[in-house]
Amino acid sequence: MAKIPYRKVPGKVVACAALVALLGIGAAQIVIDEVAQYEGYVPEAYKDPVGIWTKCFGDVRDVTPGAKYSFDECVRSLNSQVVAHAKPILKCVPALAGKPDKVKAAMVSMAYNIGTNAFCTSSVARYANGGEWERACRRMAEIYTTAKGQPMPGLKVRRKGESDLCLEGLHESALEGAQ
Repeated sequence: MAKIPYRKVPGKVVACAALVALLGIGAAQIVIDEVAQYEGYVPEAYKDPVGIWTKCFGDVRDVTPGAKYSFDECVRSLNSQVVAHAKPILKCVPALAGKPDKVKAAMVSMAYNIGTNAFCTSSVARYANGGEWERACRRMAEIYTTAKGQPMPGLKVRRKGESDLCLEGLHESALEGAQ
């Protein structure tokens, strides 16, 4: 497998207005930061570990093999794809809209990585729709940690991080409610 040519992010990655309108300012920036961190920054077309052409911050849409992308193009691409993943998530788990920012961000980050269909048909979505939010957050760490049947340490780290972020959001919300 070829080494992915990750680069240092040359500036601040900011959530766009459409994402802020959809998720709220806190969740929008958290999810942008999470996805950027986990996906890494590669301002050129490359093949991911399972051979899918990818660019920028893990975007698999409209990738031209051999192309290079500016930082601004990558930020626009990231924001566009996070919006495209957040909208269906909010439809398949309607109560997510009223959850804490960290819960929303964790679930949208997971969906960005596994796809909206996979997320919406997952046990995470099923538990959330059943009102079992803590169980949904914990389940995030247990699934989608392989690619083409091969364990991927990076995916295990990502799922654990998303699960922890989700649980943190629930616990902070519970503490605020108790005051």
